[in-house]
Amino acid sequence: MFDELKRHTRVLEIVGDTIRVKSKNVSFGDLAMVENTNGEQSLAKVVELNQDIVSLQVFAGGKGLSTNAGVRFMGHPLKVTCSENILGRIFRGSGEPIDDGPDLSCDPQIEVAGPTVNPMMRVMPSKMIRTNVPMIDLFNCLVESQKIPIFSIAGEPYNELLARIGFQAEADIVIFAGLGLIFDDYYFFRQAFEDHGVFHRTIMFVNQASDPIVERLQVPDQALAVAEHFAVKENKRVLVLMTDMTAYADAMKEIGIALERIPATRGYTGDLYTQLAQRYEKACDFKGAGSVTILSVTTMPGNDVTHPVPDNTGYITEGQFYLHGKVIDPFGSLSRLKQHVIGKATREDHSQIMNTMIRFYAGGMEAEKKQAMAFELSPFDEKQLKFGRLFRERFMDIQVSLPVIEALDKCWQTLAECFAPQELLMKQGLIDKYFPDQETAPV
Repeated sequence: MFDELKRHTRVLEIVGDTIRVKSKNVSFGDLAMVENTNGEQSLAKVVELNQDIVSLQVFAGGKGLSTNAGVRFMGHPLKVTCSENILGRIFRGSGEPIDDGPDLSCDPQIEVAGPTVNPMMRVMPSKMIRTNVPMIDLFNCLVESQKIPIFSIAGEPYNELLARIGFQAEADIVIFAGLGLIFDDYYFFRQAFEDHGVFHRTIMFVNQASDPIVERLQVPDQALAVAEHFAVKENKRVLVLMTDMTAYADAMKEIGIALERIPATRGYTGDLYTQLAQRYEKACDFKGAGSVTILSVTTMPGNDVTHPVPDNTGYITEGQFYLHGKVIDPFGSLSRLKQHVIGKATREDHSQIMNTMIRFYAGGMEAEKKQAMAFELSPFDEKQLKFGRLFRERFMDIQVSLPVIEALDKCWQTLAECFAPQELLMKQGLIDKYFPDQETAPV
């Protein structure tokens, strides 16, 4: 293939990991093979076109690269292997397997970073993905085809939560995209999927912190291209997990600086919104086929939700899970699609239970403030204090795992331990049907 293409032997400029050559008939996103004078070869990707000046990001980096290096354009963008054989496999950002598994060179490949889905082929979201995480299933349901981030900060167990959702969620295939991970985090995800028996239906695309920056930008596109293939061609319910999209945006910023692009807010590229939206909009419930659901982690530097990455993400996605203080905060979290499944894919009392539990928890937090300021507490304040403690213990801990119906029953039991039926201010028909006898309610 390479012998049929013209070999360029004049590198005009080397800036960091970016090189520039003079060439025509090259497309944005095309791959090239860079051969150094010492015989070493590395893939590169076209990241900018300026008339006949082509800028390429070298996967292996520009260190030690000579201006006499040869460049051959391959005439196509990055492709990724996609077949049943990639289930249970691990790939790096260049698309090469890194798990010492069987050879995949004869398996079919597909191009990455294609267009988003035709709106006419989208179906209105109506199916719930049960995660067995009560703060999600009860209060902010995850819906098939939803795109939703986990907003958090460094030090919070967001990777633990993401892994837990991955091995507990109702999905045919789980695709994991790791961006700039340290080895410990990569190993944690791999071990978690193996230990919980879901690795055989999991595909991992991993870019570690020590890997080339340009590969980090390829990982989401590869994961989403494979997800779309399995959803459309194989009618699978695919859940895509990505962490951390802030690292992805930082990689875009680094390449933008190397290309001398005019920076926007806080140094990020002006097309940050577009780049994020192109990935998130791959989430879809396909007409007559499967679905792609995207759950990502977005860390907020300095816990600043107005930072460009979470700020832009919030305009694109359909809500967020706010992980704060090692729990999913019910007040900062939101699922804009939950109304499509609450009471329809769950149980008739779901909506009333959700609102009542949050109302009493908010009251419990107000009672805690009154207690801290030494105000006298009423008997009802005491009840709300007790409820707040039970709510955090039984539902907010991310280690808690409960099926949604069992979680609803536990909500009724918790309410019965703290309040009389007339204090709930709920529909009497639901109270008569689901409120347990106080004598039999667990302590």
